[in-house]
Amino acid sequence: MEPNHSNKVLSSPPALEAKDNLSMMHSKFICCKLYISESRNTMAIDAIDSAARSDPQAAVLSKFEDCLYNRVRYTLVSYIVNDSSTDELIYSPIRKVLMAMMESAFSTINLELHSGAHPRMGVNDDLSFHPLGQATMEDAVRLAKLVASDIGNDLQVPVFLYAAAHPTGKSVGAIRRELGYYRPNYMGSQWSGSMLPDVLPISPDEGPSNVSSERGATTVGATPFLENYNVPILSKDVAVVRRITRSVSGRGGGLPSVQALALFHGDCTEIACLLDPDHVSAYQVQTVVEQIAADQGLEVEKGYFTDITKDRMLDKYLKIASTAD
Repeated sequence: MEPNHSNKVLSSPPALEAKDNLSMMHSKFICCKLYISESRNTMAIDAIDSAARSDPQAAVLSKFEDCLYNRVRYTLVSYIVNDSSTDELIYSPIRKVLMAMMESAFSTINLELHSGAHPRMGVNDDLSFHPLGQATMEDAVRLAKLVASDIGNDLQVPVFLYAAAHPTGKSVGAIRRELGYYRPNYMGSQWSGSMLPDVLPISPDEGPSNVSSERGATTVGATPFLENYNVPILSKDVAVVRRITRSVSGRGGGLPSVQALALFHGDCTEIACLLDPDHVSAYQVQTVVEQIAADQGLEVEKGYFTDITKDRMLDKYLKIASTAD
């Protein structure tokens, strides 16, 4: 008697096959975090969301909105294609999608009418590029410079390059300090309207030297992947929390590579951190903040991430892109 076994080969589900095919076709991927100065204007956000869906091969993996900051961050991922002979980046769907999103933002947001508890100098305030998969920092730099050129030349907005995209590696913090980015101009802890002079004090890397008060300027950089981690401190005394922030940040002699900013946030003041997970953990940031705050008699709430982690990012993108129509 023949054993009751089937010789039928079981095939993979279509979605899994599509995901495998996409990962076989492409080994290099790019992440871009686009920060836009708006979260209260529903019409503007809807228009930007629609533009973000213009090509399913450039997928929005997460979106973080904060009405008090009046700011939204989109995290997009796509593949990149390199020239087979020179290995230079020649194409990524993310480039066109980013332009569509920024054009929508400019057509629906006027910086002169904007206010919030987060500093900003432009409608499209910042774009940071991060290599994923087998992509290199050189790939991220190349794409950052292409998008910066698009913004400067096509949209006629001044662009400042930073980190690996800058010729000398100048940090975004250094550029922002030169432009007065961190100085609130409304009610002591708020930013309102245009905050840049008509003629910039430093020359942009792309675009005009004159600034539109309705559009502002943009920073574009390439860095290793950074995580966003915010720690609320139950105090409205921003000056006291700023002293804690300096002790936490790498620039202030605290945790290496941590960038931190104290921001008024309703009933508390948040320490908004950018950290390199390969060097510093959110647990370390939380612990140091709690220790310093305790010395000041301040209570600290549990911090929170505002984005998905790097190890989940590529898998989520492959799932979304492979099931898109």
